[in-house]
Amino acid sequence: MNMLNHNLRTLTFALLLAGAVCCASSSGDENTTPTPAPGPQPAPQEGVSCYVTTANGARLFDEEHIDYSRVSMSPYRISLDASKTYQTVDGFGPAVTGASCYNLLKMSAADRHALLEKCFDPQKGVGFSFIRVHIGGSDFSMDEYTCCDREGIEFFAIPDVEKEGIFPILREIQAINPEVKILGSPWSCPRWMKGTVDDPTQPFNSWTSGRLNPAYYADYAEYFVQWVQEMEENGFPIYAITMQNEPLNKGNSMSLYMPWQDQAAFVKVLGPAFRNAGITTKILAYDHNYNYDNIGDQNDYPLHLFADAEAAQWLDGSAWHNYGGDVSELDQIRTEYPDKTIYFTEASIGTWNYSFDGCLINDFESIFLGTLSRDGKGVLLWNMMLDEKGAPNRPGGCTTCFGAIEINSSNYKTLKFNSHYYDLAHCSKVIRPGAVRIAADGYTAAGLSYLAFRNPDGSMAFVVLNKGAQEQTVAVYQTAARSFKYTVPAQSIASFGWDGEE
Repeated sequence: MNMLNHNLRTLTFALLLAGAVCCASSSGDENTTPTPAPGPQPAPQEGVSCYVTTANGARLFDEEHIDYSRVSMSPYRISLDASKTYQTVDGFGPAVTGASCYNLLKMSAADRHALLEKCFDPQKGVGFSFIRVHIGGSDFSMDEYTCCDREGIEFFAIPDVEKEGIFPILREIQAINPEVKILGSPWSCPRWMKGTVDDPTQPFNSWTSGRLNPAYYADYAEYFVQWVQEMEENGFPIYAITMQNEPLNKGNSMSLYMPWQDQAAFVKVLGPAFRNAGITTKILAYDHNYNYDNIGDQNDYPLHLFADAEAAQWLDGSAWHNYGGDVSELDQIRTEYPDKTIYFTEASIGTWNYSFDGCLINDFESIFLGTLSRDGKGVLLWNMMLDEKGAPNRPGGCTTCFGAIEINSSNYKTLKFNSHYYDLAHCSKVIRPGAVRIAADGYTAAGLSYLAFRNPDGSMAFVVLNKGAQEQTVAVYQTAARSFKYTVPAQSIASFGWDGEE
């Protein structure tokens, strides 16, 4: 909470004496359930709100207030130029999977609401504004299923396991933050639409692997149409979809091999189906790793689709994961097709890679700054919540993954906030949906990287990563009246938000 001046302290004390309820922000204890703010907040002081997380965990999204100061001659000056603009940002957030919803629904109603408020409320919390859901089942759903497991597209229906186990959480999130955008991805088509990888015309009755039979392209396009329509009928507008989660991964518990040749052919059916149904949901290509899983003829996967004019007309852009390769792969995508959007849609933490310090810093650098500096419009990470055993999960899926938030299954109350929560928080708190990235140039130092944004309401955001072993001072200059100086701790992330020009 911002530091109060003398008058505000006096007023607050008087209100307390009168019996008004004054609420505090989260204590920062990562093992306690957050308490929601029950009453009105004092008006913020003029100046800058700053949030800091250090890799050693000594500071966990600590908030402080910074007064404006003169920095025009500072050797650490970073100048912001709102006249030079880049991409518009859609938002940041986690995947709200069946497993996440299972754990959330195990919480008491009060504890769950407090946590969702902490995550999604832009004022009382960190304001997550973008989520990913699975279309049908996934490796973190409560079963293997699609929305049409009986042969015949006329039998399409979103199953009760989602209406009862996922929809209540989506409604609660929407009530807290109506701006939240939803991206959907399927892990598999219905099995009756599958053929073998080598010959997709030959039936293949398995959740794992297989390939979409071209004879069912029209039915599968109608599947997407009906999913978007039924979600919207239930109050969940769908902002974007990808045609297949990890289309080059044949081995997940639910999966479908969809090489670029198939995706190019399928979108030529899906795009017109959306148009004819009056659906404006964005269609994104690919949704997989930077290195194309080292499958030679799949290199440059989305570029093949964008080069096909008939396919490209239906594609808003591409979606990416980081389980192989490097974020620099996006440079070629952006250079060759600057009109196509870029989204980061999945990364996981787990027993194979996790340390709080390493994942906090490295993921923020590669996923967040790496994507946003390459005109990326949003970042989505994998499970919002799993328990201390990485559950619930599906046999053959990831059994060693961690959630952004971990809940203890002995009481469904004790919480631990992992690095992905803080990475998301540092962007979502200050960079609001519709923000435009602006130029930020000047002081440079080893291990120091930063980006700046202007929000739709004119407020400003600045995020900085200091990977170095020593603290680094930055002097951020917007105008003479809107400038400030801050010393960023070693191995830390800092986010700043302020009102913008007078």
